[in-house]
Amino acid sequence: MRAHGRLKKERKMTTIYTITLKNCAFFARHGLHDAEEFLGQRFFVDAELEVSPSQPLSDDQIESTVDYGVAFEAIEAIVTGRRRFLIEALAQEIAVALCARFPQIRRAKISVRKPNAPVAGVLDYVQVTVDHVV
Repeated sequence: MRAHGRLKKERKMTTIYTITLKNCAFFARHGLHDAEEFLGQRFFVDAELEVSPSQPLSDDQIESTVDYGVAFEAIEAIVTGRRRFLIEALAQEIAVALCARFPQIRRAKISVRKPNAPVAGVLDYVQVTVDHVV
């Protein structure tokens, strides 16, 4: 296409947006120490999901995006499933699983908070964030 004697490039418009699940809370038994497995504790997960819809958002179809109810259930199944020694491994597994379940996700930034980490000191929580890019 020519515009004022120059070639005008056609640009494809791309929509990318973020879905955030904040402070998802689960009781689980992760950690290195035997007492952490025995007692268990609450863990908190934040998921920031960068999404490129498979169809225009104006189509208003759940199939083109990430169903955050299903995403929550996937996070819950992982966190309340088998014990992990490291919350780093837990966050990574969540990120990979969400990207595998929803091909629309281009990036999954997962934070896992452990309020009662066995640290000899006063703190609100320990947090690990994994940034998984597809």
